[in-house]
Amino acid sequence: MDECYVLGIDTSNYTTSVCVLDGSGAVRFDGRLLLDVKRGERGLRQSEALFQHVRHLPELAEEMARKGVDLKKTAAVAASVRPRPAPDSYMPVFLAGEGLGRSLAAGLQVPFYAVSHQEGHLAAAEADVGDVPAASFLAAHVSGGTTDILRVERKPGGYRIDTLGQSMDLHAGQLIDRVGVALGLPFPAGPALERLAQSLAGGDSGGIALPVFVRGCSISFSGPQTRALRWIEDGASPAQVAMAVQRCVARALEKALLHALAEHEERHILMVGGVASNAWIRHRLTHRLSHPAVGAVLHWAGPEYSRDNARGVARLGLAAFREELNSV
Repeated sequence: MDECYVLGIDTSNYTTSVCVLDGSGAVRFDGRLLLDVKRGERGLRQSEALFQHVRHLPELAEEMARKGVDLKKTAAVAASVRPRPAPDSYMPVFLAGEGLGRSLAAGLQVPFYAVSHQEGHLAAAEADVGDVPAASFLAAHVSGGTTDILRVERKPGGYRIDTLGQSMDLHAGQLIDRVGVALGLPFPAGPALERLAQSLAGGDSGGIALPVFVRGCSISFSGPQTRALRWIEDGASPAQVAMAVQRCVARALEKALLHALAEHEERHILMVGGVASNAWIRHRLTHRLSHPAVGAVLHWAGPEYSRDNARGVARLGLAAFREELNSV
């Protein structure tokens, strides 16, 4: 089985991603192209993002061919077809990956597996750090399109996910992106905002603090955005504003996760999504939640597999394919 391939495709709001795994789960190809956002813009309309995915997918296919990936060895194809594993979860950008994936599977006469973007993030993180050593665990999916606190149970070929809390307005990544763009940073603004905050000696935010509003496991970021944009208009230090945004996101996630830990028995927490690649937020949450008084165990994928990628989609496809073979 090692000589066969499983192809995974993910077409999110930020990145076109294709990953090929062999039958053992080893990565044979991992290609990604960021969607192009004009300077000063805070994102893309779904129609524009979908158009860019349609242009990017053939480029990644051609790159696979140049690197010697023989698609005739493909045993299964998987693609993210919705943001979350829920019947009413829908976003047009995923039509690009689903369309190519179903077409390839039909042409090659192999199975096609539909998964969600969120499940792909969980599977990619576990592929990078090793499976969370528990039948069920908590997770935080924190990105430009999602701020979800989750309880996750394993099931054959994937996960059963219960949403404990969500953003009540803006997502954490939207706060970072909107403030970052207002500071003149490129979109998506996460990496540049993190570097800007790092320029502060000792992380001193100069007394600038953003409000944090958390109800249960749900978070509101609209108030912090309004306050941060006002500071920028008033001429506040860009680095101090950037640090204040990081602190706000970290404090909000800490409060939401503490509530989840108080309400549930699980102690392991898997952190996924682009915001989870921020080193300062990672350090802060690990320090606070791994304290003996709390007793949580945090699992962080490397930044490469925290951000949008197709490795988890391919891994879920491989798991579903193995499950299907075993049931024959």
